[in-house]
Amino acid sequence: MIAIRRLATSDGDFAQRLDALLAFESAQDATVEATVAAILADVRQRGDAALLEYTHRFDRIAIHSASELELAPDELQQALASLPEKQRAALTAAAERIRSYHQRQALQSWQYEEHDGPLRGTLLGQKVTPLERVGLYVPGGKASYPSSVLMNAIPARVAGVAELIMVVPTPDGERNPLVLAAAALAGVDRVFTLGGAQAVAALAYGTKTVPKVDKIVGPGNAYVAAAKRRVFGIVGIDMLAGPSEILIISDGLTSPDWLAMDLFSQAEHDELAQSILISPNAEHLDRVAEALNRLLPTMPRQQIIRAALEKRGALILVRDLAEACRIANRIAPEHLELSLANAEDWLTHIHHAGAIFIGPFTSESLGDYCAGPNHVLPTSGSARFSSPLGVYDFQKRSSLIRVSQRAAHALGDIAATLAYGEGLAAHARAAEYRQEHDTLSPSPASRL
Repeated sequence: MIAIRRLATSDGDFAQRLDALLAFESAQDATVEATVAAILADVRQRGDAALLEYTHRFDRIAIHSASELELAPDELQQALASLPEKQRAALTAAAERIRSYHQRQALQSWQYEEHDGPLRGTLLGQKVTPLERVGLYVPGGKASYPSSVLMNAIPARVAGVAELIMVVPTPDGERNPLVLAAAALAGVDRVFTLGGAQAVAALAYGTKTVPKVDKIVGPGNAYVAAAKRRVFGIVGIDMLAGPSEILIISDGLTSPDWLAMDLFSQAEHDELAQSILISPNAEHLDRVAEALNRLLPTMPRQQIIRAALEKRGALILVRDLAEACRIANRIAPEHLELSLANAEDWLTHIHHAGAIFIGPFTSESLGDYCAGPNHVLPTSGSARFSSPLGVYDFQKRSSLIRVSQRAAHALGDIAATLAYGEGLAAHARAAEYRQEHDTLSPSPASRL
């Protein structure tokens, strides 16, 4: 039997038990932090030499030149061509859907000019430009996450990123053809067989072989996450993600087997993953609990699933669906399934979720692979203030300001008054100079 928590909002200690369930201690491991700090400093100082040493130590690959870390461009296309037809077709279809969705996200430059009054001639606007170079970290070896390659690389390409650099560890020289095929479909420019904190360091600082990037995206282990946290500010990063989460609100009409498998779909990621089901129907929760126990032995990763469900899973009984939505907003989950007959009617009640899956036929797994929206989502309640990865994460905005001579007089009074109030006289005088001189007056030096 799976010892999954059973909670009810009618219990007097429900709020405390919910808080305990949601608590996730993301305290940094001192050993991991010390190791990562040393690796970052070493790569920053020694560059390629350090990368060769770490590749030999951690991936058990002895190479003599950093140039051997880079895959030949045609190896990506060869990997794509080598896939079984059904697998290649599925990967291609997913890539097309992800690209189509993200093409609707691109931000546009805009500007407007004021035509009336003393501010006539003033132009204000926003100029949108893509990042120049982005680094994509991809887990390697036995792990195979081609979907993550598509979800991270395609939005960058849609945004107009000029160069996309991928790093992927290849322990014992093991290269995953699915990952390389996904890189080919997504338009990755260069691939280096690097992993761990040393790969993050190479992307952040640059070496003779690996170019420095503007932003690093993609999932990784504790060492990769710690490295990304430390280099943030030198480069941008996507987010600091916690364990995966799913929250399901069910009205009791969805098949218990479907819901059990949806709960499993997140629990199989990690022992710290969180799977929660909320329903106003107590008998329905009982049937789902029975399905969990019946189906668990069929799962290849049943030990991980059991650990996750027992550590951080829960079945919660609520008074009604309105209360269920209030709890969902309190949790702000990464994935929220509205497994309801009239799911659209409840959308206005949901304010905080990374992705919302509407209706009983919309399994979270479709979002992970091929629905189209990005599967890189905020976790640990950060959906209250964060958004899914998208094209906008690979674009930046510059403000445009052009002030006419007449507007310089009108705005100068406002700026000078505020600047003097803040004790910044140079700011004030810079505005006042434009009021005192109606025409440009070249300096003597400029007339030489």
